[in-house]
Amino acid sequence: MYAGSTRQRRRVVERARRRSVIRKMPIQLKNLDRLVHWTDAACIANLRMDRNTFARLCRILSGRGGLTIKKCLGIEEQTAIFLSILAHHKKNRVVSQNFWRSGGTVSRCVHNVLAAVLSLHSILLSKPKPVPNDCTDYRWKWFKGCLGALDGTHINVLVSNEDKPRYRSRKGQISTNTLAVCDRNMQFVYLLPGWEGSAGDSRVLRDAVSREGGLKVPQGCYYLCDNAYANSSGFLTPYKGVRYHLKEWGPGTEMPQNTKEIFNMRHTKARNVIERAFGVLKMRWGILRSASFYPIKTQIRLIMACFLLHNFIRREMEIDPAEIELDGVSTAVEEDNIGLDYVDCVEPSSEWTNLRDSIALDMWNNF
Repeated sequence: MYAGSTRQRRRVVERARRRSVIRKMPIQLKNLDRLVHWTDAACIANLRMDRNTFARLCRILSGRGGLTIKKCLGIEEQTAIFLSILAHHKKNRVVSQNFWRSGGTVSRCVHNVLAAVLSLHSILLSKPKPVPNDCTDYRWKWFKGCLGALDGTHINVLVSNEDKPRYRSRKGQISTNTLAVCDRNMQFVYLLPGWEGSAGDSRVLRDAVSREGGLKVPQGCYYLCDNAYANSSGFLTPYKGVRYHLKEWGPGTEMPQNTKEIFNMRHTKARNVIERAFGVLKMRWGILRSASFYPIKTQIRLIMACFLLHNFIRREMEIDPAEIELDGVSTAVEEDNIGLDYVDCVEPSSEWTNLRDSIALDMWNNF
């Protein structure tokens, strides 16, 4: 008698659950349609990409990232849930209400899509190309062989009380120091997240160059850096003690008076590409503007996903809406390594000091 009544109750609960799922499906589909199918403007506002780019992302996550359709949960909805969290930094319970899904379902979506995005790093990271000798871009033509620019950016994270001293930056924020390298088109070619906020930029760069599978800089090529780094093989920095920042070269300021000043002026105008890349990245993904409530390892993985998706959007969309918004506000890759010799240390050298002097003299003679 007891066993029969138990089975009967189970059947009633199961039928109620099925009716609940069926009843919610039209609402879930209507919400998804509103997010990604109505207009490009709505899709960009909610997911930070237009409808065509979103469709291509779903296709690549399914075809090459290993993302699969779940029970009553398609590829599009999983991707939309993940992107809405990155774009607006919504908490789990808010997203579950918006998409009419349980908190467990939302959590699984985040981890499944995150794993799929990170598995595509070799596709999504850009491959840098050195500035050619016949370059006509006025910002870059002085820096023959330059691959782009690099810098570190601090991103706030949430850590345990025991780890807070290590993650506290010089500005007092609890953050991770993320090294990023970008090309001339503001696409990232390498990133190294996870270092504590107390770590210096030069220390993070030395780790990136020395670690296996780290930053590869072919001999004779280089990246533009600021004075937080050493002027060494593969990394060209400005002159110290000479005005450098863009605001010091704005309207109403004095023209360059010597070779060092003109070098610093053109160096900062070219290196500003990495600062703009950081600005667009943080403008696009709200989760990077404040600490999230995930475990620290998951936070680091989410940071990596933001960088990779930034590259994907810039490749697929002719006009980047985040860059336009930034202007309105503020006016590692698999490759063939055969036969290439890379920079393996970051130490000051007279050779690179002489190179900097020769570039500065050429700029001055053509000024």
